[in-house]
Amino acid sequence: MQTAARIAYFGLPLGALLLAHDGHRIVYAGACRQAPGLRRLTTRVAPQRTHLRPDLTSASTLSKVRAAAPDVVVSWFWTTKLPAAVLAIAPAVGVHPSLLPRHRGPDPYFWTIDGGDKETGVTAHVLDAEYDTGAILGQRRLLVDPLWNAWQLARALDRPSLHLLRDVVRAFADGQPPERRAQDERFATTAPEPSDEDLAVAWSWPAARIERRVRAAAPWPGAWTEIAGRIVTLVCVRETADFPRALEPAEAAVRKDGIAVVRAGDAALELHEGRGEGDEILDADALAGIVSEAVGATV
Repeated sequence: MQTAARIAYFGLPLGALLLAHDGHRIVYAGACRQAPGLRRLTTRVAPQRTHLRPDLTSASTLSKVRAAAPDVVVSWFWTTKLPAAVLAIAPAVGVHPSLLPRHRGPDPYFWTIDGGDKETGVTAHVLDAEYDTGAILGQRRLLVDPLWNAWQLARALDRPSLHLLRDVVRAFADGQPPERRAQDERFATTAPEPSDEDLAVAWSWPAARIERRVRAAAPWPGAWTEIAGRIVTLVCVRETADFPRALEPAEAAVRKDGIAVVRAGDAALELHEGRGEGDEILDADALAGIVSEAVGATV
């Protein structure tokens, strides 16, 4: 007979619901935001024990978590660092959407795609005082589809992340927690939120690198460029060898088929989808119209 664990949970409601489905008891739940499953968590799975964005620095909240007497503290997409006082209550574990120690930080999706990684995955690890540095408890690997954008990569990692989370919690509940393996600092990289500079398109780059940058930032916040003084956020571009050979890097034109193209360092990029300065959607026709207005200008 499998043993159930008492869990203090922090993060998106879905993770708590699945752990409860596995037979564990959610004795405290901190939901990071309004999200699917919150109503069920609040009314059926952990009534009076679910709190939306609780202040984990307050003595009152800490007292409630301690009084719940969890066997395991679990984090799944909790958006801030869990205080040391919470981590000291019980063994604390989380799952990060990269193969740690690569891409430590809040946005591994962007850096995985932007860096051209062929493989990524998810890592269950011990939560400690710093972000994503705790000992590894398990990993699942995933090949990166070269056409994915950041949102698609995130969705592809959700299922293995939840499977791994449930396996690790089950191991703790059974009294046989996974073996801890220290992260190798030689291979550590960081994955901060991309800055405006990180999101900028440099048209001197090879077309493949620009296309990765756009996918890495899509659909939000998006990679940006400037066309004749107008900021355009690019959401979908495609590398092409079909462009006027007279174009220099950063020069744009509209082909006979109505598609706008911009010359990169080697080939060119077709502009298929973007957003304007007011976040209005720009389809291929709208982008071609902007380029047509700026013929002869660079981007």
